[in-house]
Amino acid sequence: MIRRLHRWPGLFAAALLIVLSLSGAALSVLNAVERAAAPQAAQTQTVAELATQILVNHPGVEQIKRAPSGKITAYWFDAGTPGAALVDPQTGQDLGSADPSQLQLWLTDLHRALFLGDAGRIATALGAMAMLILALSGTALVARRMGGWHRWFSRSRGPLPGRIHLELTRFAVAGLTLSALTALWMTASTFAFLPDVGIDPAIPADVSGQMGAAPAAIPLLRDTTVSTLRELTFPYPDDPTDVFTLKTDTGTALMDQGNGQTLVQSPLTGWQRVSETIYMLHTGQGAAVLGLILGAMALAIPGMAVTGWLIWLAGRRSRPRIRHNAAAAAAETILLVASEGGSTWGFAATLHDALRAAGQKVHAAPLSGFDPALYAHARRIVILAATYGDGEPPAAAKGFLTQLSGLAHAPKLPLAVLGFGDRSFPHFCGFARQITEAAAEKGWATLLPMDSVDRQSPQDFARWGRDFGAAIGLPLDLAHMPVTPATQGLTLLSRQDFGAEVQAPTAILRFALPQASLWQRLTGRGFPRFAAGDLIGILPEGSQVPRFYSLASATADGFAEICVRKHPGGLSSTQLLDLAPGDSIHAFVRRNPGFRPKPGLNPVILIGAGTGIGPLAGFVRANARQRPMHMFFGARHPDSDSLYADDLATWASEGRLTTLTRTFSRSADRLYVQDALRRDAARLARLIGEGAQVLVCGGRDMAAGVSAALTEILAPMNLTPATLKAQNRYVEDVY
Repeated sequence: MIRRLHRWPGLFAAALLIVLSLSGAALSVLNAVERAAAPQAAQTQTVAELATQILVNHPGVEQIKRAPSGKITAYWFDAGTPGAALVDPQTGQDLGSADPSQLQLWLTDLHRALFLGDAGRIATALGAMAMLILALSGTALVARRMGGWHRWFSRSRGPLPGRIHLELTRFAVAGLTLSALTALWMTASTFAFLPDVGIDPAIPADVSGQMGAAPAAIPLLRDTTVSTLRELTFPYPDDPTDVFTLKTDTGTALMDQGNGQTLVQSPLTGWQRVSETIYMLHTGQGAAVLGLILGAMALAIPGMAVTGWLIWLAGRRSRPRIRHNAAAAAAETILLVASEGGSTWGFAATLHDALRAAGQKVHAAPLSGFDPALYAHARRIVILAATYGDGEPPAAAKGFLTQLSGLAHAPKLPLAVLGFGDRSFPHFCGFARQITEAAAEKGWATLLPMDSVDRQSPQDFARWGRDFGAAIGLPLDLAHMPVTPATQGLTLLSRQDFGAEVQAPTAILRFALPQASLWQRLTGRGFPRFAAGDLIGILPEGSQVPRFYSLASATADGFAEICVRKHPGGLSSTQLLDLAPGDSIHAFVRRNPGFRPKPGLNPVILIGAGTGIGPLAGFVRANARQRPMHMFFGARHPDSDSLYADDLATWASEGRLTTLTRTFSRSADRLYVQDALRRDAARLARLIGEGAQVLVCGGRDMAAGVSAALTEILAPMNLTPATLKAQNRYVEDVY
C-alpha cells in the first residue's frame, strides 16, 4: 500500500514537481542575493532617524517599507506624480528603481501559479499535496528498506538508481516535507480557508486634529529600531484626522500626527505570527541561509524523479507481467515475493498461472506490500523468498521481519515459505529460514514445512508444487522454465596458469570490461559496478544455470578478474580454462556486500586457500589507505600454487599488505592454513582484541578447520567465531 501510494503520485506529478522545485530553488538564490546586496541599517538606527533622512530628499514621502532582506523602499508624491526608489538606510539617498527584476516576477508567477492565476494556484497546491505524500511515504519506505528507523543512515546497497534515489531522499525529505506543508498552508490562506489573520486597528475618534509633528518628535518612532520595521505610512496630506501607522515585527501602532502620542497599539495575533513564520519557512525571506538549504533540498527532486522513473522501469523489466492478478481483497491465495534480481518473480508467475488454471483467485505482490488487513477472503499466504549475500534479505524486503515482529498477533491465514538460493553458499536460503523462524516465534500456523529451490531448479520447484498442491487439495504441475539472466560479453585479456605439478589446473583470468555510457548504467543496460568480493555469474554453453565466481578486482581497476580451478566434469570451469586471450564469455554481476572489509581502519585478517585467495587479493589491491591487513594463505605446492606471489610482494612493499603467511599441504612441511593460525595464536588474539575483522574464503573443509582453530584461539578471551559473526567481524565466503 505504501509503495503504491509513493509510486503513482511520483509518476504523474513528476513534471509539475520538477518545475516547482527548480523555480523555488532559483527564488531562494535570488532572495539570498537580495539579502547580500541590500545595504543594512545600523543596529541602533531608529525609524525616526530613517524617516527624517528620507524626508530631506523626498518631502512628499507617503510610505517607507522594509523587506525581510533589509531592503528599504520609499514611496512619495512629487507635484502629484508618484515615485518610488530603493533607499540607503544610512544616508536616506536613493539607490535605484524599486521595481523588482523581471526575472524574479517571472519566476514568482511560475512558482505560485504556473502563469494560470487561480487555476494555477490550485494546480501547485495539488503538486504540494503530491510532494507531501511522496515525502511521507518515501520516509516510511526508506525506514522499511533499511530495516527500521534506527538504521536510517546505514549504508545502502543495490543498483545505482536505487542508491541515488535513497541518498537523495535521506538528504531532502525533511525539507520537502516542510516546503509541502507550508505551501498548502499558504494556498489555504490565499483562498480564505483559514481564519482571518488580523485587521488593522481603526483610527480612534479622539485624535488631536492637529498636524505637523516631525518623525523625530514622535516617541514611538524614536524607540523603534529599523531592524524591526516593516512599514511606516505617513498621514494623508491636509487631513487632520489621519495618523501615522507603524507596522513592526510585534504589531501595528497608530500615532497622532499633531502631538506624536501613541493612540493604539495592536500586537500580532497568534494566527498572524504562525502565518508569517510559515511564509518565512517557505520562501526563506528573512532567513536567507534557511532558504538556500531548502532550495538545495528542492534540487534533489529532479534527481529523485529521474531515478524513481528508472527504478519503476527496471522493476517492470525485471519481473514478468502477471496477467489476471486478482485484487488482494478478492484473492484466495496471496503470493508474496522477495527477489533481488527478478528471477524469483518468474517462479511466482508460474505458480500464479497454475493456481488460476485450478480455479483459484490469486494475488501476487512484493513482500514489501505485506498487509494482512487487505486479505479479506484469502485462505493462505505463500512467501517466495530469495536470499541476498551473506543470508541477507533482498533490498526491497529488508523491513519485513521488523514489520512482522511489530504485529499484535500472527495472521490467521496459514503460511507456506519457499526459499530460493544456491546450496554452494553457507547461508543457503538464509532469509527464508529467518522468515520461518520469525513466523514460528509469532505463532503463525504453517501450511507445510519450509522448502527450498537450489540454483533455480525446475525439478525442486515442481516437487514443492506437488507438496503444496496436496496441502491445499489441488493437483499442481509446476512446469517452470528459468529465465536466463541478462548477460554481457567479456573478452579475456590475459591468463596466468598454475597447478600443473599437482594435476589441478588453475588460472587467474583477467577480462576487459565492456564500455557503457552513464545512461546505459542508469537504465540497467550497462555492465554494473562491482567491488572485490562481489560475484560474477558465468553462463556456460549448453546450460541455463549460472556458475558464480568471486571477483578479485573492482570496477576502478578497469578489469574483471577471477581465479578458477578445473573440476573433473565441471562444465563452467572446463570452458573457462579452455579460453585463450581474445575469447569471450557471457557474464553478469551479483553483488555480495556481506563479504568485504567493514569501513574503518581496524585490522583485517584474510584467510583463504586455493582459489579463495581471489577476493582476498582484491581487498589488498584496493587497500590504498594502508589499513593493516594480515593474510594467511594455504595451497598445495609452492612450485605450482603460488597465486598472486608477485602481486603480494608488490603490495607488501607499498604498505597495502602488512604480513603474509603461506602454508603448503604437499611441501616438506605439509601444513594447512589452520596450522599457521595455531602457530600464530598470540598475534591473532591480539589483533582480534584490537577489533580486527576476519574474512575467510575457500572450500568448506578449509573453512571448518579455520573455525575450529579460531575457536581454540579465542577461548581464553571468552569469544567464539559465532560471537564475532554476530558482530559482523567473522565473515565467510565458502563453496
